[in-house]
Amino acid sequence: MPAAAAHTARPGFRPLKVSRIDRETVDVISLQLEPADGAPLVMPIPGQFIVLRFRPEPQSPPLYRSYSLSDLPSSDRYRISVKIEPHGAAGTYLSTRVHVGDTIDASEPRGGFVLIEGDGPVLLLSAGIGATPVIAILHALAARGSQREVWWLHGSRNRKSHPFRLETGDLVRQLRHCRSHILYSKPDAEDKIGQDYDGVGHLGISMLDQLGVPRAGDFYICGPTGFMQDLTTGLAAAGVAAGRIHTEIFAGLDSITPGIAAQTRRPPHVPDGNPGTGPLVSFGRSGVAARWAPSSYNSLLELAEACDVPVRWSCRTGVCHTCESGLVSGSVAYDPEPLDPPADGNVLICCSQPQGDVVIDI
Repeated sequence: MPAAAAHTARPGFRPLKVSRIDRETVDVISLQLEPADGAPLVMPIPGQFIVLRFRPEPQSPPLYRSYSLSDLPSSDRYRISVKIEPHGAAGTYLSTRVHVGDTIDASEPRGGFVLIEGDGPVLLLSAGIGATPVIAILHALAARGSQREVWWLHGSRNRKSHPFRLETGDLVRQLRHCRSHILYSKPDAEDKIGQDYDGVGHLGISMLDQLGVPRAGDFYICGPTGFMQDLTTGLAAAGVAAGRIHTEIFAGLDSITPGIAAQTRRPPHVPDGNPGTGPLVSFGRSGVAARWAPSSYNSLLELAEACDVPVRWSCRTGVCHTCESGLVSGSVAYDPEPLDPPADGNVLICCSQPQGDVVIDI
């Protein structure tokens, strides 16, 4: 089951008011969001994310983007932190056209990349903007005065691109049993080793070995895909159980397509051929939306496959729940009816059809 389906959330959006905007680095901004109606927000679990809905162009379909909550979990306000990518539609919109006082539609917190309770070590490993979900976990540990062994390991290019540099330093000092190690890949001349960072290079298994990072703990890893793949592969080879390695990535998961030979996939795209005229189906993590065409597809799974959205399935008849995914908004009908219904807030894409516009977290 995708991580987004492991902790369910009620589908739908509510308007949140932008109450503060901060510049974290040369290419990262943070937006603080508060309830527009004054009602409490759903309390997130440390490490979760929300989905934002916005429409940069009035005549175009809305954009959906998932952003980790990057602050101490709260029912009063959420903070998200966004990297501004060159030519990125969402980041450009949020950084140039959204101002304090504006409202943005947001989902309830969701996702399975969450702090697991216990007494063992907590290993927080991130690179670049991947610090966002793990800093929420660090905030939670500091707020409760945790006595657990905590490691904060982060890689950035240099101080100018190092998000939450001062904030994480303060949090690390609040935790009695916390160790921190910061690596810069290309420090600037004014960056001070021992003050801004601890070494030059990239965070990998060899560095964990040098630092003596314990293997008997829970590893929370977020950053570029290659960074996460290298660490998860190395940790598995070192004997760390799969259930102790937690990763978060805002893209589709690797496909599970039994009986179908592996093949090179195109990036997600609208289906080839004539567009449908039915409800708009948006695949949130993959960043693609397409109109439903009942004459072309029997299920949301078939539409996802036509869009080359990475999908996970085994039975295609609503039995195995391999395809169970988060339903961010909208509603579906089932044909055939699944043997077991999905959890509230989830959808079985293998045997469902949209009843109006829907957003699915794949």
